[in-house]
Amino acid sequence: MGKIADIKYYRVPPRWLFVKITDDAGNVGWGEASLKGHTQAVEGCLDAWRDQYVGLEANDIEQIWQLSWRKSFYRGGPVLMSALSGLDIALWDLKARRLGVPIYELLGGKLRTKLKVYAWIGGDRPAAVSSAALARQAQGFTAVKMNATADLGWLDSPSALDGCVARVAAVRALGLDVAVDFHGRAHRPMAKQLAAALAPLRPLFIEEPLLAEHVEGVRALAARTSIPIALGERLHSRWDMKPFLDAAAAGGCVDVLQPDVCHVGGISELRRIAAMAEAYDVPLAPHCPLGPIALAACLQVDAAMPNFAIQEMSLGIHYNVGGYDLLSYIKNPEIWTVENGFVDLMTGPGLGIEVDEERVIEASKNAEPWVSPGFTGPGGELREW
Repeated sequence: MGKIADIKYYRVPPRWLFVKITDDAGNVGWGEASLKGHTQAVEGCLDAWRDQYVGLEANDIEQIWQLSWRKSFYRGGPVLMSALSGLDIALWDLKARRLGVPIYELLGGKLRTKLKVYAWIGGDRPAAVSSAALARQAQGFTAVKMNATADLGWLDSPSALDGCVARVAAVRALGLDVAVDFHGRAHRPMAKQLAAALAPLRPLFIEEPLLAEHVEGVRALAARTSIPIALGERLHSRWDMKPFLDAAAAGGCVDVLQPDVCHVGGISELRRIAAMAEAYDVPLAPHCPLGPIALAACLQVDAAMPNFAIQEMSLGIHYNVGGYDLLSYIKNPEIWTVENGFVDLMTGPGLGIEVDEERVIEASKNAEPWVSPGFTGPGGELREW
């Protein structure tokens, strides 16, 4: 056994927050606590927990998870759960590395040896995507995702949706499956129009067609469309997911659940959410436009998850700027070579990646926090980003 001796975090570009836990025997585990646009808040939470958790048994992952959830009285939400995610992932990595096995071996063992993946094309204000889609095909992907639109008014011109339909049609013509991320930018009058216009193109799913706080709106939209509806990145625990799964049981709401391992409390909670969703016949496509530690954590759970569908990868995503990308901070990037839409399951201990600590430390020096850009409408009003 080993007690937690140190908890460190590293803010690194383009917009990630890595966590390193070391026990008193020198064993190390890496986690990720990235929360886009709120890095300083998560760091503050990690500061507080570091003071409380140094000296605890590193093996007691569930005890530390429960301490973080129950002891503080105020619980849940993106900041607390992202900080907890960083700790939880690091503790799983540390424990599995110490035992010399992949994390999925501690979750009951693998159910698959290959994992289906998809990548992004386009940006926040998507334009031409055909060339990007061809490049993804050349990389080995068979499925991609794009933002549906730039910013929209509450009731915008129907012509504001035409570009999305044309882009999806162009990429579908290449033989790729296409997921379309509404990003919560469309309010009800626009979302129902866009879903109807996209239906003949048979998208893989539409993501966050409405903001997650509008459960009744999502339920109403689900009743009107045959396209699978996906959401979950802005839900932060199994309790947040519960209303959508209850609605699914009643006849429709969410068809694909997208919890983010960095926002729901790590590997421990992602595993529980998957089991809960399985009881409602809902598959998971974990959200992960983040760093390599987050992706590795997702893939470890995906391997042991009966209802796994497809995994998001941030390789070359439009947020990864400044010379930093998904593979920048690991020493074994070959593990994520994509072939026919799949990556092979990692077989190394822990997360299965080798973090380049020297590069992490160097990149973290004077790293600025990433700030969400936001959208402003023609009247100066704020719009959903």
